[in-house]
Formats: sequence, C-alpha cells, structure tokens
Amino acid sequence: MLMDTESAPFAIAFFLGMVLFLELGRRIGRRMHADAPEHASTGVGAIEGAVFALFGLLIAFTFSGAASRFDDRRQLIIDEANDIGTAWSYLDLLPVKEQGSLRDLFRTYTDARIATFEKLPDIAAAEAELARSIALQDEIWIQAIAVCEAKKDTATTNLVLGALNEMNNITTSRTAATRIHPPPTIFGLLFAMGLCSALLAGFGMAGNPKRSWLHILGFAAAIALCVYVIRDIEYPRLGLIRVTATDQVMKDLRASMK
Repeated sequence: MLMDTESAPFAIAFFLGMVLFLELGRRIGRRMHADAPEHASTGVGAIEGAVFALFGLLIAFTFSGAASRFDDRRQLIIDEANDIGTAWSYLDLLPVKEQGSLRDLFRTYTDARIATFEKLPDIAAAEAELARSIALQDEIWIQAIAVCEAKKDTATTNLVLGALNEMNNITTSRTAATRIHPPPTIFGLLFAMGLCSALLAGFGMAGNPKRSWLHILGFAAAIALCVYVIRDIEYPRLGLIRVTATDQVMKDLRASMK
C-alpha cells in the first residue's frame, strides 16, 4: 500500500552532496580566478540566475503538490468517518433482531480500518489489516442485502445499501490516495538541480579566499531541510509528520458505537 521512502537518509545524502558540490564549485572558481581573474566570472550571472530560479520553482511546485495531497488525505479520513457513521445510523431502519450482528460487524470493521493506518510503517501488517477490512465489507454487504430482501422495503433498501456503497467506495479512495505520489524522477531532478545550484553557488563564493563555513553549511542545511519536509509531507505516516489529530475522528466514531 505504501512505500518506505527513507526521507531522512535521502536528506542526509542531499546535505552531504550539497556541501561537496559547494566546495567543488569553490575550488573550480578559485582555479579560474588564479588563471584569468578578469574573465573568471564573465557571463555566469545569467546562468546562475536561471538555474537558481528553476530550482526554486521546482521546490515550490513539489512542496505545493505534497501539501495538497496531504490535505486531501486528511479530508478522506473525515469523509470515511462520516460515511461509516451514516451507514451505522441507517441500521436503525432494519428490524431490531437483525441489527445486532450487523453492528458487531461494523465495530470490527471500524477497528480494522483504524488499525490499517496505525500499523504503518509496518507495511505488511497494514496490508493484512486492509485485507481484513475488505473481507468485512463483503460480509456486511451480503448480510445487509439478505436483511433488506427479507424486509421488502424499497426505501429502506435504497438508504441502507446506498450508505454501505459509499462506505465501501471511500476505502478505495483512501487506499488510492496513499499510493499517489510524484514519480521518482521528480525527486531525482530535485536532487540533481540542488547539486547543480550548489556547484554554481560555490563558484560564486570563489572570490573570497577564505571559506565561509557558516554560508556553506547554512545553505546546504536549509535546502536539505526543505527537501526533507517535502518528502515527509508526501509520506506522512512514515516520518515525523503525522495525521494523528485527524485519525482521532475515526477513534471517536468507534467510541460512539455502543
């Protein structure tokens, strides 16, 4: 369902690569300044500006997309809680003697849905809970159809089965949302553009005979942190960023199922 993206190792590698390319660019610049000081920086300003602008746009668009998908996933949690709650309420329309077993299935199903995402980052355990919840969906659907057919009330059938259909569909939507991410090429391009920017930034620092470690480490750390946050938002259950506050909606729903 999800892929472990190892955001922290990626960010660390990116930081080290930035520091390396900053130093490499500085050394290339120092050598060019030594060989031809009057022509060392001629015409590079436009190139640097273009590369930095492209890198900035890439970071902005990647962050915007990750934040948008993060918000979508949080909204889907709320939507699923609403759909399950609606279907639970519509069980009141069924004969009282038939409600007990269905309500037990609903409680078990809700527990499985909560566990599906709580098990992360254990992918195998999350997949097992997802399979269990889908099996429970089928069981609830079959039992609800049997009860509705026995009652022979079209209005009740439409309401109950319609609510169950929405409850089942939102499961597919949430599962799909966990799998929708930018292609690896985007992060590869981000990495390459970052290193290219570091090389040019280091070249621009060559005019100063002394290294400014504050600027070198500060620049590398700032960019690496931005990339880390982007990846952490993109995969919110595998890193520091979580959606536990929104998950509480599902837990509150389960607590209300008396």
